[in-house]
Amino acid sequence: MATTNYSYLLHGPRVALRHVRRQDYDELTALAQESAEMLRPWLGTRDHTPEAFESYLERIEQPTHEGFVICLNGTGAIVGGININNIVRGALQSGTVGYTAYASTSGRGYMTEGLRLVLQLAFGQLALHRLEANIRPDNTSSLNLVKRLGFQREGYSTAFQFVNGEWRDHERWAITTEMAQAEAPLPT
Repeated sequence: MATTNYSYLLHGPRVALRHVRRQDYDELTALAQESAEMLRPWLGTRDHTPEAFESYLERIEQPTHEGFVICLNGTGAIVGGININNIVRGALQSGTVGYTAYASTSGRGYMTEGLRLVLQLAFGQLALHRLEANIRPDNTSSLNLVKRLGFQREGYSTAFQFVNGEWRDHERWAITTEMAQAEAPLPT
């Protein structure tokens, strides 16, 4: 069971956002295993070994990556995960967002609330200007998530990502700090 002695970055009405920690391995592995069928079409088969998790932790310790978990307020139980990958500074100030919901808590709005917190952090403390999400055209839940938060479709990327043994097409969606503020003004 999750503990509540973590330092949260931001709180929403039902969930809080914090960085992924080494101690999350067991909980994240159990969630991924219980959600394997739900996630397989979008993520493929994933390696959940301690070595794979260590590699992930090393990646998110780099300045080009951020890794977060979405936790329930009160219990601290993990209900989702969000990464900001490929962060580019300088004139771009952008990154690519990826996220994972879990079968036991899917469909309750936790990802919407959690991604809204990540947008607040990305466009505030992290000083990014733009986030992009690349989503398979048949992933209706994921497309609906970004639409709810004000992302706009920018294009179509043919053979974008290798998933389940094939190069898969993706739709390219993005949001800027100005678009996010117009959608739901961020606190200052």
